[in-house]
Amino acid sequence: MAVVRTGSSDAVLTITLDRPAALNAFERQMKVELLAALKAAERDASVRVLVITGAGRAFSAGQDLKERETVGAADLSDELRERYNPIIHTMRRMEKPIVAAVNGVAAGAGFSLVLACDLVVASDEARFIQAFSRVGLIPDTGSTWFLPRRVGWVRAAELMMLAEPLDAAGAERLGLVNRVVPADQLMVEARGLAGRLAGAPPIALALTKRAMYQGLLADLDGQLDLEAQLQSVAGRSEDHREGVAAFAQKRPARFTGR
Repeated sequence: MAVVRTGSSDAVLTITLDRPAALNAFERQMKVELLAALKAAERDASVRVLVITGAGRAFSAGQDLKERETVGAADLSDELRERYNPIIHTMRRMEKPIVAAVNGVAAGAGFSLVLACDLVVASDEARFIQAFSRVGLIPDTGSTWFLPRRVGWVRAAELMMLAEPLDAAGAERLGLVNRVVPADQLMVEARGLAGRLAGAPPIALALTKRAMYQGLLADLDGQLDLEAQLQSVAGRSEDHREGVAAFAQKRPARFTGR
C-alpha cells in the first residue's frame, strides 16, 4: 500500500505523507515514493506548484527509528546518500515553487523537509523540533545548511544543540514560517497561496528560485552578473510580453510558461 499520496488540481500538485499511525515517520518505502513523486512533478509540464503536507496529526516525525533497529539496516551514511539526500537535491534543483503545509509536528528529517521548501504555511498546532541530538546524532537532510541561513548561527545552534520544540508562533517570529493559520484553515490557506503561485509567470519564478539559491554562495559582483544573465532569459519570454501587455491594457495576465 502506498505511503505517499498525490492529487492534482489547477496546476497544483499536493503530495501527502501518509503513515498517520506512525506520525508519517520516514521508512524506506516513504523515501522512495516521495522521491518518485517529486521527480514526476518536475517532469510534468501541467504542474506549476507543489504542496507537501502530512496525513493525520503530524507533518513528519522524522526517521522511523524502528527501521534502524532491523537486521541489515543500512549504514547511516549510505541511507543519507541513497535515500534522503536525493530528495533534498531534487527539491533544491526543481524550478517550481514548493509550499510546505505543516499540519503538526515536524521533527528531525521532517523539519529538514520543511526547510527545503520555498514557502511554509503552518497550522497553529504545528511544532518544529531538531530532534537529532536527542538520539545522539547530528542534524542531517540539509538542516545544517538551511537552518543557519534561515535564522542565523546563534538561533540555529540553539535549535539543533538543545533540541527544544518550537511552536508555530515562535517559528513565524524566527522567519521559518510565512504564515500561521488555524488548523482547520491550513489546506485552504496553503492551496490559496499555491494557486496564486500557479497563476504567476512560471519562467520568472523558476529563474527567481535559481538566483536565490545561487545568491547564497555568490559574492555581490557574481550575483549582479547572474541577475543580468537570468533577466535576459526572462525578458525574451512570452510571459514577459504578456505581462507588459496586460499591464498596459489593465487586465489580468495569462501566463503560459513560454
